[in-house]
Amino acid sequence: MGFFNKIKESLSKTRNSLVNKLEGIFKLSVKIDDDILEELEEALITADIGVKATEDLIQKLKDKVKANKIKDADELKSALKEEMVNLFPKSNIGFSTPAIILIVGVNGVGKTTTIGKLAYKYKSEGKKVIIAAADTFRAAAVEQLVVWGQRAGVEVIRQMEGSDPASVLFDAIRAGKARHVDVIICDTAGRLHTKKNLMEELKKLYRVAEKEYPEAVKISYLVLDATTGQNAISQAKIFKDAVNVNGIILTKLDGTAKGGVALAIAAELGIPVCYMGTGESIEDFAEFDPKEFVDAIIS
Repeated sequence: MGFFNKIKESLSKTRNSLVNKLEGIFKLSVKIDDDILEELEEALITADIGVKATEDLIQKLKDKVKANKIKDADELKSALKEEMVNLFPKSNIGFSTPAIILIVGVNGVGKTTTIGKLAYKYKSEGKKVIIAAADTFRAAAVEQLVVWGQRAGVEVIRQMEGSDPASVLFDAIRAGKARHVDVIICDTAGRLHTKKNLMEELKKLYRVAEKEYPEAVKISYLVLDATTGQNAISQAKIFKDAVNVNGIILTKLDGTAKGGVALAIAAELGIPVCYMGTGESIEDFAEFDPKEFVDAIIS
């Protein structure tokens, strides 16, 4: 199966949900008027694309209709796809090494799986990678990460459950320097007793990274579960307020009809979507391409 077809298949639930809503609109649209645009607006909102993204899209389409650049359904569909692609901030996933990548997000979104897939991807590109198992609060988190590290063929730096996460990152940085590692991927806690505790713990990890390895590039990826739809937006806002989020990794896109949330994230947060999880295998992980994504959900 070609790469695009694989992405298209993983987004089939989202595509079916959206296309079923749009098909009737496009087929019956002999003339593009306010009624048609209202129907389109409703279809987009109910496809988890979100109010802000939908309002932005509809306003741009209205401007084009007014300028006589859209005259029929085919032009409306093409313009919609073009404006959807334009919603996404430009993503720059290339980085110099050495690098420390912090993976943040609430428990249950697929952080552990994502770390394994990301480590495998970087290793396949010829980078030397280690993983810091700094989510020491969740039972079995370290053991699960060790399993994914073995699958990826990457060493996992660990301590006992309940250890100080900053101490784990310190050990990983020391090991990374000694072994001339290109990338240190650091897992982080997804839940502490309060939101304040969680954010303070993340800030502490950033301080350790900056102090112990100032020359390393610091990147933070927020992992969001696409199946949670608009709840993912709420999570992203909380993390964005506390830490510098460089990009989003969307997981479980293959299991949801709510993949339109990627557009909502782009419109509401202005944070690039960098990677997406497209299945359970370690290779089911792809760089996020806005055009391929839009083509896959509106064929």
